[in-house]
Amino acid sequence: MCSAFCFMFFSFTLLFSLFSLLIFFLRLKLWCNCEICQAFLTSSWTKEFDNLCDWYTHLLKKSPTGTIHIHVLGNTITANPENVEHILKTRFENYPKGKPFSALLGDLLGKGIFNVDGDSWKFQRKMASLELGSISIRMHAFDIVKSEIQSRLIPLLSSVSGKEQVLDLQDVFRRFSFDNICKFSFGFNLSLPISEFAEAFDLASKLSAQRGLASSPLIWKVKRLLNLGTEKQLKEAIKMVDEFAQEMINQRRKKGFSDNNDLLSRFMGTINDDKYLRDIVISFLLAGRDTVASGLTSFFWLLSQNPEVESAIRDELERVMGSSEQQFASFDQMREMHYLHAALYESLRLFPPVQFDSKFAQEDDILPDSAFVRKGTRVTYHPYAMGRMDRVWGSDCLEYKPERWLKNGKYIPENPYKYPVFQAGLRVCLGKEMALVQMKCVVLAIIRRFNVRVSDPNQAPRFAPGLTATVRGGLPILVQERGA
Repeated sequence: MCSAFCFMFFSFTLLFSLFSLLIFFLRLKLWCNCEICQAFLTSSWTKEFDNLCDWYTHLLKKSPTGTIHIHVLGNTITANPENVEHILKTRFENYPKGKPFSALLGDLLGKGIFNVDGDSWKFQRKMASLELGSISIRMHAFDIVKSEIQSRLIPLLSSVSGKEQVLDLQDVFRRFSFDNICKFSFGFNLSLPISEFAEAFDLASKLSAQRGLASSPLIWKVKRLLNLGTEKQLKEAIKMVDEFAQEMINQRRKKGFSDNNDLLSRFMGTINDDKYLRDIVISFLLAGRDTVASGLTSFFWLLSQNPEVESAIRDELERVMGSSEQQFASFDQMREMHYLHAALYESLRLFPPVQFDSKFAQEDDILPDSAFVRKGTRVTYHPYAMGRMDRVWGSDCLEYKPERWLKNGKYIPENPYKYPVFQAGLRVCLGKEMALVQMKCVVLAIIRRFNVRVSDPNQAPRFAPGLTATVRGGLPILVQERGA
């Protein structure tokens, strides 16, 4: 009797899934014969482009409006700053993250700030703004970064200096950023080698992102229902993440949290729901780790291509800090380093850690460039492509030129909707300033002490699918202490 019931249940589930999949395919018009859809479906774009983001950039450049629509994905993609402002500001309420996006990351991020809309997002946004905006927590973050650089990063680079030993700088930055954000979020240290938690977190992030590459969400949903393949791996990885997070919460409750500055302790002062706490902190862990590591990796690749920029940063460092033997620049000194700030912004323009971001239209709409958006359509703005658009940044848009951000030696900000690397409008990144300070600390510490050379400088970055831009094969480098 039980076997018969299981067979009937399985058969019904399978037939229903196949029927739903058919309806989904019909709705998405997978028979579309337009050139773009055929290139996507057959992957013929890979004959000319190494990265999907570069193919999208090519299509957006060809479009008179800087907007395209990929029928088989139901996705409108734009690199038009006016459209970006419309989506992120003017009609903000019409373009939430949406249930399709929340479903992709729901098992990992739960109801964390990066995976929710409406009142839940507003509550977390307000709470995070108060916490991350405080002087005490910014100083706490600054102290953590300096400690990690002095006790871990510099010794590691020194250990391979002059030995012709190739080091993967991307891997170093990912481990450094993970240790840093864990200490900031949970108040504890990880050893520099990747821990089991870090591996589980990496795998969970990667497999959650891969859900978005499926031709239909039903594919990964059925696999999750039946606990098969990558969904089984994801479930196991998230279980480990959950257990670790719960252990951290339990320890904080036992030891007390009122006198601690880590993010978990500060949130525990106002939230009693352990699951909610877990979702919030894991979301910040994801954002604070991968984005900084991605930004630093691209920055040092660009420095290898543009040694004059590295020299200019060193000149500015010498001018601001002089012959002082202090190990780290102060906040005030970093504020005087306009060229360094411009160099980082220029690097992020060409290689934003989050290459694109999607919303889902609540109602029918018309974008400023006259593109019609049907209710339920996925709408994507593409910072990576925007940084490569002549009409946005001029004919020299592909060149790495920090000077484009300077006027009379002073940094001048750009329109955030022209440069949505940190998002813009109501969802602008709350951790932007802390991320930039962390990147500046790392950059100054490394180039002050070492000459870093990419082992194959002619190899352009090839990106692996993921929530943030990760270079396939890493960034192999050789390290030499200056003056050695």
